[in-house]
Amino acid sequence: MLDPKVLSDPAKYRDVTREHADLEPLVEKIRLYEKALAGVEEAEEILQDSKDEELRAMARAELEDLRNGLPGIETDLRLMLMPKDPRDGKSVILEIRAGTGGEEAALFAADLFRMYSKYADSRGWKVGIVDINETGIGGIKEVVATMEGKGVFSRLKYESGVHRVQRVPTTEASGRIHTSAATVAVLPEAEDVDVKVEEKDLRIDTFCSSGAGGQSVNTAYSAVRIVHIPTGIIVSCQDERSQLKNREKALKVLRARLFEMEQERLSSERSEDRKQQVGSGDRSERIRTYNFPQNRLTDHRIGLTVHKLDLVMEGDLDDVLDSLTASFNAERLKAMNA
Repeated sequence: MLDPKVLSDPAKYRDVTREHADLEPLVEKIRLYEKALAGVEEAEEILQDSKDEELRAMARAELEDLRNGLPGIETDLRLMLMPKDPRDGKSVILEIRAGTGGEEAALFAADLFRMYSKYADSRGWKVGIVDINETGIGGIKEVVATMEGKGVFSRLKYESGVHRVQRVPTTEASGRIHTSAATVAVLPEAEDVDVKVEEKDLRIDTFCSSGAGGQSVNTAYSAVRIVHIPTGIIVSCQDERSQLKNREKALKVLRARLFEMEQERLSSERSEDRKQQVGSGDRSERIRTYNFPQNRLTDHRIGLTVHKLDLVMEGDLDDVLDSLTASFNAERLKAMNA
């Protein structure tokens, strides 16, 4: 970092400082591991050479503590030395769509978007709406948003899939519990270097922005719809008053979708297409259930159940996300050792 060649090149200095920040926790863990090994060796020498019973008792206790702690440090090291997902540091495009369940599904989609937005606020991430299709009573049929910040994808990458809700809808007079669903897709944001989008491959249309229910809120043609001709992907953005800003946001989403398609093509792990990633939106294809009467959230992939759904819906997601990360990392570690 103090190399004059690095200091004189802002881009190189940024890359080196980022690498330093990434390596620092690993170096600290290695030092802790080496210290523990040295402690084990020292305690064993005392037990072998010393005649002092009090000293030997202290050495035995310390040796037991160190040996009990070593497996955890070794597991942490293995996890830290695993090849990193290069997308972990990226910002994301978050897409939420109402699935089966009619108006209640749209209300649940809105609740999910509020949940993720509150979690983003707690992490200091910046949230921006690219496109949103709202219903008349506060629901969301579809929302596409950006979440920008450090390590957003690493925290949210396991959220893609069908989220099922069980509760009494506000529109239900008889008090019966209904089940509905919404789909979530978390796509790593792609930069120009990741995906090259040719102008000749795009058809760009402009139209007047509209609010919920279709009322015109902007008579200027500021809204943008981009069609990527080779793939047929369509992206719309009408959140900004400026046509240029809407175009920039729409292109950001388009690059993210194209990047995800390419990643899926290249990786056998992620070979299913984007549609299969989130399923059809049917209630039975769920990764998680939100049971409001029991204040319970269950993640079916890892068998996790927490009874604090009220807090989760207010953005208290760390316990759930930490458990998912630990479980999937353990699976990766198991596969590497197989």
